[in-house]
Amino acid sequence: MKQPAIRLHIEELVLDKFQVGDRYAIADAVQQELSRLFAAESVRGDLTSSLIQNARNARLDAGAFDVKQNSKPNSIGTQIAQAVHGGLTR
Repeated sequence: MKQPAIRLHIEELVLDKFQVGDRYAIADAVQQELSRLFAAESVRGDLTSSLIQNARNARLDAGAFDVKQNSKPNSIGTQIAQAVHGGLTR
């Protein structure tokens, strides 16, 4: 069975207490990691109804995570994406 296409629109990503100059690098890393995570699920056939249902929410609280001091924007973006993915798939 062919998996449905996923189109995720993040209207606003609030990044408090991060360097302003890192915002694009963080956003790019979020996009890359979400793409990787959803592609991996699609290959395995793991896209679930909970993902589809949760994706319809107007707002998603992805929870919290710890960022180590001096973390690179790519690492921060990856953590954000994993938190968003977790919020959509639980």
